[in-house]
Amino acid sequence: MAYAIIKTGGRQYRVAEGDTIDVDLLEGDAGQKMTFGEVLLHADGDKMTQGSPLVSGASVSGEVVEQRKDKKVVAFKYRRRKGYHRTVGHRRKLTRVKITGINLGSKSKKSATDKEATE
Repeated sequence: MAYAIIKTGGRQYRVAEGDTIDVDLLEGDAGQKMTFGEVLLHADGDKMTQGSPLVSGASVSGEVVEQRKDKKVVAFKYRRRKGYHRTVGHRRKLTRVKITGINLGSKSKKSATDKEATE
């Protein structure tokens, strides 16, 4: 099964066609198409294309499913016998994206080096 490793929001995700992932907040409404251009690696069975640092011409397309918030994270600070306690918390804003396709592009670095090696 083909998969790719993409980078978005400072994190890396392993995605395949049909996967649904939660990424940091991206602009877009539900149903809107998105394209992730930062593809670090593409693998399809035994074939593996690794970028340095990115695979040229490769992209991953997806569709925004919803804008949502993550679970609440609570941080509680406490000092015993001092009467000190503080409660702070937050909820990350996330975008749920369904991956619709992985496009390797016509020119990738690995296929270019394979052509040079055969010549």
